[in-house]
Amino acid sequence: MKNEELAPVHVTVIKRRKIYQAEGHHGGAWKVAYADFVTAMMAFFLLMWLLNATTEEQRKGIADYFNPTIPISRISGGGPDGLNGSSIFSEETYAKMGTGATRDKSVAGMEDAVSVDKQRLTIAEKLEKLKQTLSENEGQLSEHVAIKMSPEGIILELADSEDQALFPLGLSEPTPLLQTLLATISRSFDEFDNPMKIVGHTDDRAYRTAGAYDNWNLSSDRAHTARQLLGRYGLDPSRIVEVSGKADTDPLIPDDPSAAQNRRISVVILTNR
Repeated sequence: MKNEELAPVHVTVIKRRKIYQAEGHHGGAWKVAYADFVTAMMAFFLLMWLLNATTEEQRKGIADYFNPTIPISRISGGGPDGLNGSSIFSEETYAKMGTGATRDKSVAGMEDAVSVDKQRLTIAEKLEKLKQTLSENEGQLSEHVAIKMSPEGIILELADSEDQALFPLGLSEPTPLLQTLLATISRSFDEFDNPMKIVGHTDDRAYRTAGAYDNWNLSSDRAHTARQLLGRYGLDPSRIVEVSGKADTDPLIPDDPSAAQNRRISVVILTNR
């Protein structure tokens, strides 16, 4: 019994080891966060640069590009340089916002752009007042008048309606309606001295006989008739720099080439020259 009591006791000890395994550079989540941070910083510095490098008028123009408030045609002034745009190193061609080449010419270009924008708005406001006057005094005349903006300047559209026409169908002799319209708007042209273009338009209806006279001739003749009437009502003939006809190639209502409104006279008041 004594030997059994003194015999050693065997105790089994189990050690549990916890193994930590690396997750491959802590996973890829940090890359996404870092990319977002760099993008945000780039946008921030771009915003700060725009605030410093543009005028109040230009910032309004940028804001209006993303949230248009006036119907300006979205026509790109593409060129032969990178991405079909103007080169910022060219002395003769300025970038869209008036910057490029040397600083002196950049500033001059920006000032010219601001001056053109102010001039356009001034002319547009005067023509809108004219249209309001027509609406108040002679409501039927106002439905024949529309005002648009283009890269060239302000376009005053004088168009037919379903009930009244500026010219007899297929002819270039003016109706009393056209004479009254031109006599009225010619007074507003005295408030500015910009040069002008007169463009005639027709619908897509062709002459029955395939003779030498077609819509190209008709639109040109109607434009010349409008030019002669404006001169008769007091407009200086030297202000008209171009008279042309486009037949039915530039309809006011593209979805309906035969619409009466496509038969019109466009008076383009040039501001971007």
